[in-house]
Amino acid sequence: MVIKNHYLHRKAPCSIAFGLFLNEELKGVVCYGTPSSSSLRKGIAGVDNVNNVIELTRLWVNYDVPKNGESYLIGNTLKKCGKEIVVSYADTAQNHLGIVYQAINWIYTGLSAKRTNWTIEGVDKHCQTIADKYTAKEIRELYGDKFSLQPRSRKHRYVYINAKGKRRKELYAQLKYPVFVYPKKELLK
Repeated sequence: MVIKNHYLHRKAPCSIAFGLFLNEELKGVVCYGTPSSSSLRKGIAGVDNVNNVIELTRLWVNYDVPKNGESYLIGNTLKKCGKEIVVSYADTAQNHLGIVYQAINWIYTGLSAKRTNWTIEGVDKHCQTIADKYTAKEIRELYGDKFSLQPRSRKHRYVYINAKGKRRKELYAQLKYPVFVYPKKELLK
């Protein structure tokens, strides 16, 4: 359902997924999984929390779901995702600002770093999957001119501290990323 309907049309890390049903018909899906980036898992709140981080990797809600369907789905699944630190991204290449994360009070930690993607013409794999399998030398030998480096769009990064009271304050204090005000559409002009 997510591969068919989400704008990326590809798999993502998924440890647990939840559906949104309307009249017994699946109208939305949210997936949570271990972030592909080990530096993110270590860097978000330190080495002590490396196994306490999960990423909201995919969100799709059908156009005919009533208003606030996305925030309803996320809000009702966060406590069930199994980790205390949740991270998600909004893709600037899609003109996404992360409005749904803003609406449910996630912490905005800025834009992801400028990077390039390893791409292979005709191969629809995430750049991290390719990088995990090959060295740059191996990939150039195997794919020659079909291999290239492409600029990656930057993403708005949001973090949710999935805890209450004292524990929430502890985790917030361990957050390694700076906290910024939410980006707004008028800033994009």
